[in-house]
Amino acid sequence: MSILTTLAEQLKAYNENAVKKMPEEVLNKMVQATTDLAQSDIARGLEIGDHAPEFTLSDPTGKELNLYEQLQKGPVILTFYRGEWCPYCNLELRAYQQALPEINALGAQLIAISPQTPDHSLSMKEKNELAYPVLSDVGSHVIKEYNLLFELPTYLVEVYKGFGINLKEFNDSDWSLPVPATFIIDQNGKIRLASVNPDYTKRMEPSEVINELKSL
Repeated sequence: MSILTTLAEQLKAYNENAVKKMPEEVLNKMVQATTDLAQSDIARGLEIGDHAPEFTLSDPTGKELNLYEQLQKGPVILTFYRGEWCPYCNLELRAYQQALPEINALGAQLIAISPQTPDHSLSMKEKNELAYPVLSDVGSHVIKEYNLLFELPTYLVEVYKGFGINLKEFNDSDWSLPVPATFIIDQNGKIRLASVNPDYTKRMEPSEVINELKSL
């Protein structure tokens, strides 16, 4: 059995297995939702060259973290994920944990943000043994500023409920999510790399982030 070495390989393998187990009607609805989002002008995300909005958010222990205070120490990798219930997010955040020593060696920091409550952010951090900050953006105010927020269509809400996923419980808010996204922000607050994909089964490879950091 071959070892899956890249995040893309892990995501693809998981997705192929998940699709096989999914009823065709459910799969069609999920594909349609992704297609509709991709074809809309919603949640396109900020772009390279944009100025990164400042924010202060708390980690699960209540400790506040301010983006621009962190930028004084070096570049920041900002990754927005959907939640601990999302297997693709778990794979992504674990992959970034594996890359963390090299990221830190290049003078950069990694910060993950989701709309989850602190309790669920803590669960995400603990079960994946993450050594970087995992922040809660309850109410999705920062997610909105980074132009990543979208509301789930009614038919997709029913699909999620069928999976036993209640976003109101995880996020203490309405049925909305961020498009998964990863940004590199330089010390001047400028976005130097932006990966925003409405297809949540695809994420930026940590090696791409590391290569960009090396060029700063």
